Amino acid sequence: MRKFSLLTFLLLFSVFICLGAGTALASNGDIQSASVDVNLTNQNPDYARPGEPVELTLSVQNVGKTNLEGITVTVNSEYPFNKVSGEELTKKVSYLNARQDDEDAAVLKFKLMTDANASAGKYDIDITTAAKESGDSSKTITTTKTIQLEIKGKEYAQVVTVSKANIDIAKEEPLELIVTNTGTSPIKNMVVSWKDPKGVILPVYSDNTKYIKYLEAGGSVNISYSVMADVNADPGLYTLDVNLSYEDYESKEQSTNTTAGLFVGGETDFDVSFSESDQGEVSLSVANVGNNMAYSVKVSVPDQEGYRVSGSSSTIVGNLEKGDYTIASFNIVSTQEDGKSADSSSNVKLDDNNVTSMDSNPLKVQIEYTDAKGERITVDKEVKLEMTAGNMTEASQGGPGGQSKGAGIGSYLLYVVIIALVGGSFVYRRKIQEKIQERKGKPSGSEKSENQ
Repeated sequence: MRKFSLLTFLLLFSVFICLGAGTALASNGDIQSASVDVNLTNQNPDYARPGEPVELTLSVQNVGKTNLEGITVTVNSEYPFNKVSGEELTKKVSYLNARQDDEDAAVLKFKLMTDANASAGKYDIDITTAAKESGDSSKTITTTKTIQLEIKGKEYAQVVTVSKANIDIAKEEPLELIVTNTGTSPIKNMVVSWKDPKGVILPVYSDNTKYIKYLEAGGSVNISYSVMADVNADPGLYTLDVNLSYEDYESKEQSTNTTAGLFVGGETDFDVSFSESDQGEVSLSVANVGNNMAYSVKVSVPDQEGYRVSGSSSTIVGNLEKGDYTIASFNIVSTQEDGKSADSSSNVKLDDNNVTSMDSNPLKVQIEYTDAKGERITVDKEVKLEMTAGNMTEASQGGPGGQSKGAGIGSYLLYVVIIALVGGSFVYRRKIQEKIQERKGKPSGSEKSENQ
């Protein structure tokens, strides 16, 4: 009898304690009678990235003893997270049974956009739920839960520019790539390499790979190479395939491939030399001594002190391949030391072969051509002229009709008169000798007759 009474007492006491606790919890905001638990079960990607969306998966569970209906779940977006266009930040669950297990929870997905300029770190997001007890729509139960999302900076390296857009053929040229970390996190252990698929452009003195140990967010670094284009390359635009590989925030290897254009070819050079001179016409030899072809070559003698061109001052000689040459002729007269003979001029020197050299005042020559890029280029050259003394004398006195020509005719007439005088003297002496012989011949003839 006592055992039964003690057992009954303990049972009744336990029921009383449970009922009292339930009444106390129910009176404290109905937490147990109606309660919604929200948890972040998944995040894609694992870390939010600046400028990229992040998807959140939430489980909504009724852990109370009262059924709920008309449940709304709202994600309150605050910087650095924003609403994605076309995506709702408030979603509804029509009904949740009481005392749900994890398997019975409702699953909701939300998308947020991470600000492109967000710094790495952890940020709070508030999730608000509102629900009504089943059968009692007059009372709304609201709860707020805070979760944290972590942002890890975005590493992104790119070749912003190539310092030199063109290189000459068969000539050592500098090539500089400017690599910039346009992300928001540092980059570690970067490897930069490039390749010309056609094998025309190659590095010299080193390989095509450079290493960068660390590059901070927003930082840039210049990478220099020495390159050369094949001597037999055709002028034109060539492709450089650039590869950037590096380690991200989690030490995972990332890579970026990009393409840069590089023009091979361009300007060339010329050698201009004196060829010959005849009666005031000067011939110049023009040779393409560069590594590129010259198109539509024009050779001109510009206005200048000391020389004058009669007739056309320019001539078009066409295209000149590398190593090719042509002859351009002009009617050029010297205006230096007018009124003086060539050998008395301070600018003109006379050698043993009666050839004059214009050392102190060379002839200026201008060469215009179109390069492989279609640009018109002008090259200035100077040429030392060499002319015969007669031509220089004629040129310095102003050409045909000048004093030099008159002096030449006078000299010619003088030579004719001298020759005539010498010839007349010879004829005169011959006649005198004949007369003397004739006189001596008569006595000789008489004497002969007597002897006979």
